[in-house]
Amino acid sequence: MLHIKEEAARCLLCENAPCTKACKTGDPARAIRAIRFDNAANVWRWTAGCTDADLHQAEQACIHYDQPVRIKELLAAVSPSASPHKEVADEPSLAITFCGIPCENPFFLASSAICTNYEMVARAFEMGWAGVFYKTICKQDIHEVSPRFDAVREGTSFAGFRNMEQLSENPHEVDFDILRRLKQNYPSKVVVASIMGQYEEEWIELAKMAEDAGCDAVELNFSCPQMRLAGMGSDIGQDPELVNFFTSYVKRSVKIPVIPKMTPNITQICRPAMGAYFAGADAVSAINTIKSVTMSPESEVSGKQTLSGYSGRSVKPIALRFILEMSMDPVINGSHGKPVELSGIGGIETWRDALEFIQLGCRNVQVCTAVMQYGYRIIDDLVLGMQTYMRERGVKRLEDIVGEQLPNFVLPSELDRDTMVYPKIDRDRCIGCGRCYVSCRDGGHQAITFDQETRQPHIIGTKCVGCHLCRLVCPTGAIGITKRVSKRN
Repeated sequence: MLHIKEEAARCLLCENAPCTKACKTGDPARAIRAIRFDNAANVWRWTAGCTDADLHQAEQACIHYDQPVRIKELLAAVSPSASPHKEVADEPSLAITFCGIPCENPFFLASSAICTNYEMVARAFEMGWAGVFYKTICKQDIHEVSPRFDAVREGTSFAGFRNMEQLSENPHEVDFDILRRLKQNYPSKVVVASIMGQYEEEWIELAKMAEDAGCDAVELNFSCPQMRLAGMGSDIGQDPELVNFFTSYVKRSVKIPVIPKMTPNITQICRPAMGAYFAGADAVSAINTIKSVTMSPESEVSGKQTLSGYSGRSVKPIALRFILEMSMDPVINGSHGKPVELSGIGGIETWRDALEFIQLGCRNVQVCTAVMQYGYRIIDDLVLGMQTYMRERGVKRLEDIVGEQLPNFVLPSELDRDTMVYPKIDRDRCIGCGRCYVSCRDGGHQAITFDQETRQPHIIGTKCVGCHLCRLVCPTGAIGITKRVSKRN
C-alpha cells in the first residue's frame, strides 16, 4: 500500500506545476499540496473530474529530480477517505477578534523576511492572509550578513531553520509610509507595526509613528536573539523589569493595543509576561526564535559563525509549552482581572498546527518559516482545513474552540498511574521490518520477540509496560492502541 504522506512529501510543490498543465480535467498539483498540508479530506475538489488517462499524463509531466511522483496511485489511495462534502451556505466562521480588532481569520504573517515591503504584504492580503506583523522597524543602521540562513533538512523540507537576520533595513520613515498605504488600501486587514527602540524615547517615538500611520496595533520586539548591540532584543525580554519599563512607556504614549513579543531564551516565560501584564499590555506574542548553533560550512560568514535564531517545525512543541504556561497562569489568563490575549508563533505549517495553538488559548497565530519554504499560497489549506475540521465537529465559531484543551492539562503528580494501554499489531499492515523489536530490545523493556523465519513481531504482555515506543517507531502505522485497562498487580 502506498504511504500517502511520504509520497506527497516527495512533491516539489512546483510553481506553475507541469503536472497540472498536462492534466485536462483537474489540478493534481493542488490536490497533492492539500495532502502535504494535512488537508486530504478536500482532495476531491481538484480531482473530481480527473480520468486515469489525465492522471497518467500528469505523472509523465512530473519534473521530479529522481523519479516522478506516483500521482495516479497517490490520489487513488486518498479518494476513499476524501469524499465530497455537500456545500452549505452557512460555513463555519473563522472570524475572531484580537485585542478588540476584527480579524477575518486567525492567520497572520510573522514579523520577518516574509513581510518587508508593500508589494509582498499586499500580495499576501489578496491571497487571504488576515493580517501582518510587519518586519521590525528601528532607527538603527542595519546591515545584514551573507549568507544569513541555514537549515536542518528532512527530505526536501526544513525540519528546522536558522537565521542570522536582524531588523528592517529600510529607513523607518519608509516603513511607516508602507504601513500607512497598506492600511489605506486594505482597510479590512490587520496591520501591526513591530518596533524596537534602544532607549525609552525611541520606543515612544516609534510607537507614535505607528499610531499616526494608522496601524491597528504595535508589537514590541523584546525577543530578537541576534542583535548586534547589547541591551536590545532578547536582552530586554529576559528581564521582567525592563519588559515592564518599556511596555509601560509605550502603553502610556499610544491608544492602540500594545503587544510585547516574548523570547523563548528563558526558563520561566511567565515572569516577563507578567511584567508586560502589569504594564498594561493588551496581548503577548510568543515565541520568537530559539538561540541555536548549526555547523554547516556553507552558512559561514567570512569563515565565522555565531549564535542565532532557530525556527520551523521542530520548535513547535517548545512554543506550545510556553503558550500553555502563560494560558494557565492565573494572573496572565485573567482569573483575577483582565486577561492578556495570546498570539502564537512557532513551527506552524498546517491548519492542525494552528489549531493546537488556538486550543491552548491563542486568538491568532503567526507564520514565518512555512511561508519562506512554500509561499503565501499555504493560506488556502490553512483556511480550508480549519473550516473542514470545524464543520465536521459542528463548530460554528472559531471563538468556541479557543482554549478548549486547557482543562486536559494537569501536573505530572495528577496523571493516572494505575492503568495502561497495550499496543496492538495489525498483521495486515505489518511488513516484518523488525523496527519495533530492535527499539523495544535496546531502548525499551524487551517486551517484543521477533521470529526470524516468519519475520513477525509478538508482544509479551507480561513484560509490556505500555510505553508505546514500538508504535512511534513503526514506519507503516501497523501498531495501534487498545482500551485502557487496570495494571496487573
